[in-house]
Amino acid sequence: MKTGEQDTSVEVKLRGRIIFIRSAGERLRFYVIQNGEEQIQIVSQAKEGDDMEPYLRQHEHLGRGDIIGIVGHPGRTAPRGRPVGELSIFASQIILLAPSLWMIPKDTGFTDAEQRHRNRALDLIANRSTRDIFRARHQINFFITNFLSSRGYISVETPILNQIAGGASAKPFMTYHNDLKRDLFLRIAPELPLKQLVVGGLDRVFEIGRVFRNEDIDLTHSPEFTTCEFYQADANYQDMMTLTEGMVFGLVKTVTGSHITSYTTQTGETHQVDWTTPWKRIEMIPALEEATGVRFPDSQQLHTDETRDFLLGLLEKHKIICSVPQTNARMLDKLVGEFIESTCINPTYIIHHPVILSPLSKAHPTYPGLTERAEAFVCKREICNLFTELNDPFEQRERFMEQARQKDQGDDEAQGVVDEGFMRALELGLPPTGGCGIGLDRLLMFLTNNYSIKEVLAFPMMRDEVKRGKEKVVGGDAAGVAGAACADELEAKQQKLMEMRAEMEKLEKEIAGLAIK
Repeated sequence: MKTGEQDTSVEVKLRGRIIFIRSAGERLRFYVIQNGEEQIQIVSQAKEGDDMEPYLRQHEHLGRGDIIGIVGHPGRTAPRGRPVGELSIFASQIILLAPSLWMIPKDTGFTDAEQRHRNRALDLIANRSTRDIFRARHQINFFITNFLSSRGYISVETPILNQIAGGASAKPFMTYHNDLKRDLFLRIAPELPLKQLVVGGLDRVFEIGRVFRNEDIDLTHSPEFTTCEFYQADANYQDMMTLTEGMVFGLVKTVTGSHITSYTTQTGETHQVDWTTPWKRIEMIPALEEATGVRFPDSQQLHTDETRDFLLGLLEKHKIICSVPQTNARMLDKLVGEFIESTCINPTYIIHHPVILSPLSKAHPTYPGLTERAEAFVCKREICNLFTELNDPFEQRERFMEQARQKDQGDDEAQGVVDEGFMRALELGLPPTGGCGIGLDRLLMFLTNNYSIKEVLAFPMMRDEVKRGKEKVVGGDAAGVAGAACADELEAKQQKLMEMRAEMEKLEKEIAGLAIK
């Protein structure tokens, strides 16, 4: 189509949000509208001799952020001083579908992280980078579902409300069921119900869903987050490591187009992460011995008081703080974080965890006191946890009882109650099984180069925001942004909307007979 040409034989109907407005005299208006990631210019021109009042009244009420419908035909403008006009829609009718009562920011004008997290809708309107994050989340979920389904896994759903919080070491949220008259817990992991399905003969199962943990909120932790857990009969931790790294490698290439991604930490340190398989393996206890220069107690004695004294001395020597309760498991975990996790930039498995750190993992047949378990770390952060599942009901009960003892010592994250429902299922016989849990939010953080988990959650949990004077505003209601400073202004805009609606009813009748180019 040449400059200045219009094709009146083709009728086009569009909907979009106005992101730019300009005029060239009374009779000519230009709008740029956006729908998804596509933008196009709309040209509206009043004919010579037409009554200008309805035309002017209609366009007077249109502003940036409004959603409009357009009926028109394609063409190219004929700008002065430029050889090629812009492809545009020449409108014969413009209808206000939904006004925006809030002024939207221009281009990258909405950058304050706190306000973006509180007002995600406006953030999505203003920032393509935010929209890209949630499209990447969809790609991750879609890829994992297809990957596992193509290998014989079936997608299942397990309860979010449970009588017992099990399947992981974490502090749960608690609620109360009025009809049943008992406390219930939001799940901290779907592991135990999923393994019961394997007991029942569903040999390969997976679930993508939310879990909830009543713990600290920081850059990498949220009280609710998304995991994918999958379990496979006739598999062990070695099989699950191979399956997991292969799945994540394919996922990374699909989402980013490369096997190498860039990640910048909150301190400004940038890492080039190579996701190529196979991932590196590090044995936990030998690595700790090499890093600290001392020999650790026998792995079968890591639960003893003598080991506790040894770990306390090691923490003191290296000036590492471990909050109370200083159980052997918590102190050992602190040392792993300080000396091993901190070295893992490219995807790395830390393997063969002690039994005291792994209440649901099968004991290693070659290394007494250790388990067939692995955790994967990227840029010093955990992304998945996997192991050969413990299927001995007698040993599992002993492990649960040890967790209860740790709970009595003050460890709120320990699993303090024996899940008898799970134990009954285990007593029916769990075949040799491998399982894995992946934190999808943290994986998304790495693939979109965001160091804050709030950036990858559509609606992150926010602390209360205190505004002017004594007024305290909570949650999403605290998002006063870009041109809408207070409740009085919002009320005035709502009044204007009512007036606009009445005006539009009159305009619709007048516009029906008005020809607009």
